[in-house]
Amino acid sequence: MSEAKKSEVDKAFARGAHPHLIDRGRTLDMASTLDAIAEALSFPGYFGKNLDALYDCLTDLSWLPPGEHVLIWSGSSVLRERDPKAYLAVRSVLSDAQRALGPSGDRTDSRRLTVVLPD
Repeated sequence: MSEAKKSEVDKAFARGAHPHLIDRGRTLDMASTLDAIAEALSFPGYFGKNLDALYDCLTDLSWLPPGEHVLIWSGSSVLRERDPKAYLAVRSVLSDAQRALGPSGDRTDSRRLTVVLPD
C-alpha cells in the first residue's frame, strides 16, 4: 500500500470512518472503474453498471453500516490519462454523490460519503 493511501486509511480510522479502497490496477476504463468502485463499496447485485446506477448506489449505501464511508481512489490518474472523458464523468458522479451525502445534502440517514483521490 502506498504511503498516501495508508495515510488516508489511517485518517479515516482515526475519525471512526469506514475506509473503502479502490484497486488502482482495475481503473483502466469506464467499465473497470465502475466495477472497482462497486467492489470497494460492496454494491448489491442489482447495481446497473452505468453512471446513473453509480449515483443511485453511492447515495444509498443502506447495505453498509451507519457512519462516514471514505472511498479512497489512489491511481485515479491512470483513468484520467487513458480516458479523460470517462474520468471526468466518474469524478462528476462521485462529487455529486459526496455533496448529496454531505451535511447540507438531501439525504437524511446517518451515512456519509467522502471521496479521496490521494494522487
